[in-house]
Amino acid sequence: MAHSLAGGACPLRCSPFPSSSTAPGATLAAPPRPRRRVLASASSPPAAPAIEGRGVGLSVMTRRGRVLPVLKGCSLSVPQGQLWMLLGPNGCGKSTLLKVVMPTVESDVAFGLGKLNLSLDEVRSRVSKSLDAVGMLSYSQRPIQTLSGGQKQRVAIAGALAEASKVLLLDELTTFLDEHDQMGVIKAIKNAVAADGEVAALWVTHRLEELTYADGAIYMEDGEIIVQGDASTMSRFIKKKQARYFGHFEF
Repeated sequence: MAHSLAGGACPLRCSPFPSSSTAPGATLAAPPRPRRRVLASASSPPAAPAIEGRGVGLSVMTRRGRVLPVLKGCSLSVPQGQLWMLLGPNGCGKSTLLKVVMPTVESDVAFGLGKLNLSLDEVRSRVSKSLDAVGMLSYSQRPIQTLSGGQKQRVAIAGALAEASKVLLLDELTTFLDEHDQMGVIKAIKNAVAADGEVAALWVTHRLEELTYADGAIYMEDGEIIVQGDASTMSRFIKKKQARYFGHFEF
């Protein structure tokens, strides 16, 4: 089961059906062989992927009949028990790629533990364990309207964990949060993924500082995955890229 969380009102989406979704007027293409680079460090072999896409392409057709590629041969792999970031400039296709790899949302999907045929004791156990994983157990009796934006995001994450979701797809969760809540949410995800060992998370962000909490990262430009690797290697790659960009200007 997969869950998708987005910034703002934090809707949860889940489905047991592992099919792909496309936007109206969009077509999934069979793209050319990707030119993706992998930057790997000298570490142990990667675990089996929990999130995987191979050569994902997506095109849209304009009103004038022109076909515009949105995603171009994107291949990615996120292992179990790890938090990965999906980075890149605005409009490069990060959120679109997340939506394409997310399972299709069915209108009759049941949300919440009430539809899982669990005993009351099991429900209480799952709720307590999930709230504890995101650091919100002490707030369990607080009215939801008294929580901050970041705390509400963490409660939403706990809901996904309580339903035994093994994949979390997270789209700009911290966009409208202050720095304190931003760090609270990302630490909650990191701790939950590390504690379970089977949950994988893919986090779309434009904030480079959040990369500190990731196990790995994927960098996109213009609908293509340019490079992916461990967090420290990717951080150096992006900083070098920024330095080259600013090096073209004289101050």
